[in-house]
Amino acid sequence: MSRVVKIIIGVIAVLAAAFFVFRTPDIPMEEIKTKYADEASQYIQVDGLNVHYKQEGSGPNLLLLHGTAASLHTWDGWVNELKNDFRITRLDLPAFGITGAHPDGDYSMDFYITFLDKFISQLELDTIFLAGNSLGAGISWSYTLNHPDKVKKLILLDAAGYPSGETPFVFKLAKNDITAGLLKNITPRSFIEKNIKEVYYDDSKITEKLIDRYYELALAQGNRQAFVDRARTQMTYEYDRILEIKTPTLIMWGQYDEWINVDNAHSFDLDLPNSELTIYECGHMPMEELPAQTAMDARGFLTME
Repeated sequence: MSRVVKIIIGVIAVLAAAFFVFRTPDIPMEEIKTKYADEASQYIQVDGLNVHYKQEGSGPNLLLLHGTAASLHTWDGWVNELKNDFRITRLDLPAFGITGAHPDGDYSMDFYITFLDKFISQLELDTIFLAGNSLGAGISWSYTLNHPDKVKKLILLDAAGYPSGETPFVFKLAKNDITAGLLKNITPRSFIEKNIKEVYYDDSKITEKLIDRYYELALAQGNRQAFVDRARTQMTYEYDRILEIKTPTLIMWGQYDEWINVDNAHSFDLDLPNSELTIYECGHMPMEELPAQTAMDARGFLTME
């Protein structure tokens, strides 16, 4: 056996050993449910998915959609602030949280719009107020564009939709075959912490409990594969039709958003014919960093005649 072959075999052996040492296995979904579902948790079958959702409070229907790699827990602050004014429905979108992976791996915008319409119909929510963050905001305005009669008012927080510049690092990893394989099997807690620090502006608000939640839900059975599949899906946003949305819209944005630049907020405000814009001293998720302030502004907008 030549020296080169011995070296190659040695490198492969080292990599294999490292893989087994550092590999982070999936967490069974039942274990995830035990920790992150509660007495408000409910489940409904939609498109072959056992969708995890919660309904809390009373009043007009307010539906909340989270962003990529998040969960319905991202709205905890808003629910605490607004449940006396609205009947709040929030869910784990397909690919994330306790809902988990779509059986066919379909995460196209067409799928999400159809899925959301079925979810709304099955829960008989009728006409709603709709708010979303990031991907959830992209789904929100896309849904409103296709079903304008079902949405009374719209709130977009750091919304996806316009072609933007730099792709977040974690998405670059998911789109590369080699690093995607590693991402699905080796996910250090420090890696999740790094991503949270990218989407928060004020790191002092990042608690160990928050990191644990994002980390453990990322490791929920099937969710890492779903994240890779979602990141590799070419999302088709009809941003050239945004000006057709006549629904009253509140745009909320973090001044220091590293994932979707604040310039996009001004693009939405320019194109939407019936919008208002508020910029906050925070990052990509204003409802997590500034729950009381953003919820107060949301209440004012939604209750205004």
